Amino acid sequence: MTEDVDFKKMMRLKLDYINGIPFLQFICKNWEKIWNFQARSDDLLICTYPKAGTTWIQEIVDLIQNDGDIKRCQRAPCHDRVPFIELMTPLSFKSGVEQASEMPSPRVLKSHIPIQLLPPSFWEHNCKVIYVARNAKDNLVSYFHFGRMNQGMPDPGTWPEFFETFLAGEVSWGPWHDHVKGWWEAREHHRILYLFYEDMKENPAREIRKVMQFLEKDLDEKILEKIAHHSSFQTMKENPMANFSTMPSFIFDQSISPFMRKGTVGDWKTHFTVAQNERFNEDYKKKMAGTSLTFRTEL
Repeated sequence: MTEDVDFKKMMRLKLDYINGIPFLQFICKNWEKIWNFQARSDDLLICTYPKAGTTWIQEIVDLIQNDGDIKRCQRAPCHDRVPFIELMTPLSFKSGVEQASEMPSPRVLKSHIPIQLLPPSFWEHNCKVIYVARNAKDNLVSYFHFGRMNQGMPDPGTWPEFFETFLAGEVSWGPWHDHVKGWWEAREHHRILYLFYEDMKENPAREIRKVMQFLEKDLDEKILEKIAHHSSFQTMKENPMANFSTMPSFIFDQSISPFMRKGTVGDWKTHFTVAQNERFNEDYKKKMAGTSLTFRTEL
């Protein structure tokens, strides 16, 4: 199969719906396989809304589980180390379900699925979940740039167009507000460690400690410092096993926008107009009413 043929098949997939939630069409076509995914009791699931620090937490977890062994963590690109369970493409790549089923235990798996659509086997096996949430404004900006470079996603259009699409929740994996709230409420009933992107930026060592505790790993301070360094944005940006540079450019066109772009808190200020900010805040107030969940949009 040539890159040309693949590229034509890949070009800008459309969205379809599962129980009212938009997903890429190919995920919807294969939904039964995803829904029937068989979790194992020792699986660890990393779940996030797209562009909320997924790759970052994957790298932290891998470093912790391998006691800070850098070489071991560079054994393969992150998308091979951590199967993306709902990944289904029209290309010849293995699906996330296939990749995970071939992997020996204990597995670390990744998903962006909102809580109400998570395959039931994860709850049946009482699996541990690490959820990372990022403030909506920065998350929106990051998702916009990701949509520009990821040729397998719907075309995000202009910034003002994507701003409206995001507010309407008409993006793949659905509305940000429902996603973060759903997982927040579930943490009281399941083994879920709920982390915030902004906390991770502010004090990486403190948040890495929380992950170590959750994974029942007791590593000394020296290893912790090593993990903090090797999972820092700058180090990961230069690490081909973490920065998605191994992904073919006809899928991830990093000449448009790098996969690891800025990794900061507050970049929304360089994108939002005053009018957009007012509109966003008003919409946010309505959608987040009645939740104890709070975010910081600057540090």
